[in-house]
Amino acid sequence: MQTVQHIAELRTQVAAWKRAGERVALVPTMGNLHRGHLRLVERARQLASRTVASIFVNPTQFGPNEDFAGYPRTLEEDSRELAAAGLDLLFAPEVAAIYPRPLAEMTQVSVPGLSQLLCGASRPVHFGGVATVVAKLFNLVQPDVAVFGEKDWQQLIIIRRMTADLDLPVEVIGIPTVREADGLAMSSRNGYLSVEERVIAPTLYAVLQAMAERWRAGDRDSVALENAAKAQLAAAGFRPDYVEIRRADDLQRPEPDHAALRIFAAAWLGRARLIDNLAVT
Repeated sequence: MQTVQHIAELRTQVAAWKRAGERVALVPTMGNLHRGHLRLVERARQLASRTVASIFVNPTQFGPNEDFAGYPRTLEEDSRELAAAGLDLLFAPEVAAIYPRPLAEMTQVSVPGLSQLLCGASRPVHFGGVATVVAKLFNLVQPDVAVFGEKDWQQLIIIRRMTADLDLPVEVIGIPTVREADGLAMSSRNGYLSVEERVIAPTLYAVLQAMAERWRAGDRDSVALENAAKAQLAAAGFRPDYVEIRRADDLQRPEPDHAALRIFAAAWLGRARLIDNLAVT
């Protein structure tokens, strides 16, 4: 596996692959990798002859008082895992390479509408930062395909919308959420959980499953279902941010007979903000 920090090196290598007619896949990450990230790399290797992963803790997607400074940075361990997974190239730039001027002076990308819902309501700068850095990575790597996890479904559809709106020639692929044996969605922030909190954490997924079963059984009072779920989470020790049933394609409120729905949730447990989502139909 080749590791590069500089944009010129990245572009030189990718250009050589492109000249040889090779298909390139990209897996963007912020590092502190877990099995879910490695599943993305496995899928990328199935989709392309060359695979690139990025590790970049992106400052523009963190709001004030969020965990940018304390976000786990484990580049050495991550590099070993990516090499073992068969990755071809790791791009691990410094912040100055991606944002060479003060952030307030840099061009930014926004996806209106989708970015203001759900997580965007409580993290107003987050998805603008995500869209900006992903657009830059797409431009730098020029991938044929990029792979993302469905755990952050809102992020996935925002990236798909941005890619379509900007006419970027990248196929955006989502893969199902990778979970622990007890159902907890794998996340780099799970490391923030104490031993006691880790026992409680799978309740989030269990509550979503129970909501989905009630909806499938014919209970279509979405507000009552959401309120009951938030009460269950609070009783278990969470601080719920939101629990909402939304249309999967555009995150709007559903009609009772809408075919493709997902339940979305975000809740604090100690210092960890956990997110999850589940398809209803």
